[in-house]
Amino acid sequence: MPRPSRGWRAGAAAGVVAVLLAACSSNDGGGSGGSSGAADGKPYTIGLSNGFVGSEWRTQMVKGVEAAFAEYKKEGVVDELVVESADTDVNGQIQQIRNLINRDVDAIIVNPNSETALDAVFREATQQGVKVFAIDQAVTSKDVTNVVIDQAEWARISADWLAKQVGKGGNIAVVNGVAGHPANEMRWNAAKDVFAKAGVKVLTVADGNWDQATGQQVMTNLLATYPDLDGVWSQDGMAEGVFRAVQAAGRVNQIKISGEARVGFMRLWNEARADDFESIGVVNPPGGAVSALHVAVNVLEGKKFAPGKINGNTATIPIPYTVDETNFDRYWGEAGGEGNAYSLDGSLTRDEAAEYFQ
Repeated sequence: MPRPSRGWRAGAAAGVVAVLLAACSSNDGGGSGGSSGAADGKPYTIGLSNGFVGSEWRTQMVKGVEAAFAEYKKEGVVDELVVESADTDVNGQIQQIRNLINRDVDAIIVNPNSETALDAVFREATQQGVKVFAIDQAVTSKDVTNVVIDQAEWARISADWLAKQVGKGGNIAVVNGVAGHPANEMRWNAAKDVFAKAGVKVLTVADGNWDQATGQQVMTNLLATYPDLDGVWSQDGMAEGVFRAVQAAGRVNQIKISGEARVGFMRLWNEARADDFESIGVVNPPGGAVSALHVAVNVLEGKKFAPGKINGNTATIPIPYTVDETNFDRYWGEAGGEGNAYSLDGSLTRDEAAEYFQ
């Protein structure tokens, strides 16, 4: 059966709006994912909107979707993956999404640059019958199904580790990601709460923009300004740079560093273990986009979320695992042959994604 045209879906959208609204308020599903009562025709066209390309994590995310899409294409489930990927602001990402709508896609997977500022264009998409799925960071729009890890919990794990390492009254610096980005803000708010409850003193907060070189320079400046640091908390994408700055200052054995589950940092971690260096790396999976692709296919096939598998419009997927000293050898053995930019990863399998549905 050929895929219905945009005109068919636009006409149908008005006719089923009451059904859509009812599904969004029901107990068995939320967002766009719980609203479809019947499948659109295969093969499906999928769009991917990536509004930030300044990190290797995003490159790995896109490649992961492309690989998973290729498997579906072999089976005739999908026909085309349309990727809009560029460093851009919110207005630029709005245009990305409109481009995808104009390309007649059936579903859009979006890594959003804002929690709220894309709401209007999300509504444009759903009014055209396009299913929208947010990854990496949840958005508030009820026109979207969020398929995300809990970014707050992701941050709490490493913040709690660092708080225990430096102890009550310990002095730390923070190297955050991109200021204003929803994932950055959710992570930092959660970590800040951990440090406050533990009595850890946050002397300063700086932005490293999820970039290793920037993170290294920022940390070099912080070491010069704050000589009494006991620890540093950073988000993924910058720990290698932070480590190199601390190492250059000859203070690896003095400053506790929360790390990341990336090969470059783990390589430095492995070398420093001989001097009793310990760290932690919580996996933030680029494969979350693959999980969203699996979920999108189920939704396009007309399936509804199972009770308890979606909260409002958010389907939370598990944080794959955390690397620490107890399991470092295992994960280093598995990933040590990858390039330094490689992020340890994980995603829902097709079977695991199917368990989210009735």
